[in-house]
Amino acid sequence: MPAPKNSIEGKRPFASLDRHFKSVGSEAVAKFAMLAGDVAFVIDEAGTIVDVTADLADFSAFTTFVGRAWIDTVTVESKPKIVDMLASAHKGMTQHWRQVTHNTTDGNVPVRYSVVSLGEGAGCIAFGRDMRDAAALQQRLLQAQQSLERDYLQLRQLESRYRLLFDQSAEPVIIIDADTYRVREANPAAHKLFGAKPGTLQGGKFTALFSKPAREPLIAFLGSVMVSSSVQPIDAEPVDGGEKVLLSASGFRQRGGHFLLIRLASANRIAGETSAATLGVIESMPDAFVLTDESLVIQVANAAFVELVGAATVDQIRGRPLSEFVGRPGIGLDMIDGQLAKHDIARNVTTVIGASDGFEGEPVELSAVRTGGDHPAHGFVIRPIGRRLRDLPAPNDTPRSVEQLTELVGRMSLKDIVRESTDLIERLCIEAALEYTTNNRASAAEILGLSRQSLYSKLHRYGLGNLVDATD
Repeated sequence: MPAPKNSIEGKRPFASLDRHFKSVGSEAVAKFAMLAGDVAFVIDEAGTIVDVTADLADFSAFTTFVGRAWIDTVTVESKPKIVDMLASAHKGMTQHWRQVTHNTTDGNVPVRYSVVSLGEGAGCIAFGRDMRDAAALQQRLLQAQQSLERDYLQLRQLESRYRLLFDQSAEPVIIIDADTYRVREANPAAHKLFGAKPGTLQGGKFTALFSKPAREPLIAFLGSVMVSSSVQPIDAEPVDGGEKVLLSASGFRQRGGHFLLIRLASANRIAGETSAATLGVIESMPDAFVLTDESLVIQVANAAFVELVGAATVDQIRGRPLSEFVGRPGIGLDMIDGQLAKHDIARNVTTVIGASDGFEGEPVELSAVRTGGDHPAHGFVIRPIGRRLRDLPAPNDTPRSVEQLTELVGRMSLKDIVRESTDLIERLCIEAALEYTTNNRASAAEILGLSRQSLYSKLHRYGLGNLVDATD
């Protein structure tokens, strides 16, 4: 839509001025002037403002312009425009709207003026329209444009950094269309991985880079990635029959399309890095770890096991049977080996390490696993539990719970454990009877089928109740 010219140039004049405006008086002219603009100045031949009409709510400072030269009320940049408008009015030339800026106590006020001559020697009248709203709109438009330019610059910089990272990355990366599986972008490392010339992967089918048996699982993997973010990586064999490639992928949307970012790596390299990291963790773990062959002969041990058995280096214990260090006479590794042969796993077995003549050994807790194959290996994790056993009852003390009783396995013979379990059951029954009879010993003895003297003897033995203030 073209902007209005806001001038009389090119406009058709009224056909009969005398008939229409002959009876127009000064009051009507004043109303025309007030309606023609937001502000109007009557200016004499010398360019001095002799009268003004304006809305005082918006132009309160303009009433102070009366008696001042019009050119003195504007900024330096606007003064040439004032001179030009006054000169054109004196010559009776057609006027165009010109925007100037007034200096007021409330700040700068932009106003657009058109000047009309009142006749020879009568001066002129300047019609003005407030441009503050338009100026504010232009300012917001300018700020929005500057903001867009800054955002565009940031996007360009981000794209440049992304492109540099994408091209310089040593990790092969490919971006494909999720619907057609066609390669959109591939970095130089991806071209090198597949032995392709630079730029030749773009536009081709991603699945065509892999062998035919690998394509169906690959398509299923790519479809799963679009609906889930927790899909495990898979490996696939390239079409040229090289070493397998490990693929991990993530989906994203861009400009209404679905895409997949695929990261690739040599499966053997990943396995080697994982194995090295695993060995590093095993060597640094605080619990002792031992790897033996199928005959339970030590092959590998970490620093914690070397320290636990009091050896100087792992070479001093490599090739020796694990039974030289773990187990006690009568409770050796045979039971653990039997569990591994049957279940391939043993958990939390209590035994000792370093037992010898005159020394019972340090109590430890052992867990083990057995691998499959023709030549199985055994892995043992050994943890000292001496601090935990200090909280258990001494062998001569009566256990106070079934859990404490089971902890005695491996520390006492079965005969002694049975005797301790009998004492445990007897004590628990006496406690239950006393609670049931509200500590009435006579009633408790009757419930238990014991004489009162026998009950008192057992109470004394187990340290139960107040034997002095007995309630009968």
